[in-house]
Amino acid sequence: MRKLKITELNRLSPEEFKKSEKHPVIAVLDNVRSLHNVGSVFRTADAFSLRGVVLCGITAIPPHNEIHKTALGAEDAVDWQYFENTREAVLTLKQQGFTIVGIEQVDKSIQLTDFTPQPDAAYALVFGNEVKGVQQKVVDLCDFCLEIPQYGTKHSLNVSVSAGIVLWETIRHFLK
Repeated sequence: MRKLKITELNRLSPEEFKKSEKHPVIAVLDNVRSLHNVGSVFRTADAFSLRGVVLCGITAIPPHNEIHKTALGAEDAVDWQYFENTREAVLTLKQQGFTIVGIEQVDKSIQLTDFTPQPDAAYALVFGNEVKGVQQKVVDLCDFCLEIPQYGTKHSLNVSVSAGIVLWETIRHFLK
């Protein structure tokens, strides 16, 4: 076994990435305060070829050194939009035909392991603030919520970790 060199990974340039076909998934960040988490979501969005990222409220926007520190340039390749409030973003995405999915622990959440995206649908996955999660007024607009099964004492994950898990579990269904 030999570790591959960067030149062997057949990576797309940012220009090639922008022109490539994307999966019908958008990550929506609802008032995410950590710029490192924002950068990590950009990098994950790039890795899984998402249609884009929507940044809302207090969520910082590129260009910013702290976002770049974890995004490593993905913020230049991935399409993104900013909205002053998440509710406005969600209503706009609904009008564009996206199914709105909150990533939150609610009384009627669906376990991530039980979720199978429809191949002809587009999804906007809403990830919440590191402390307060997805705002209730945003949860109220969601078509449904997904919950990551957890078995320890905390029952919470860092937002960028949650994004990585949920985005992979969603995208892998489109790869079949």
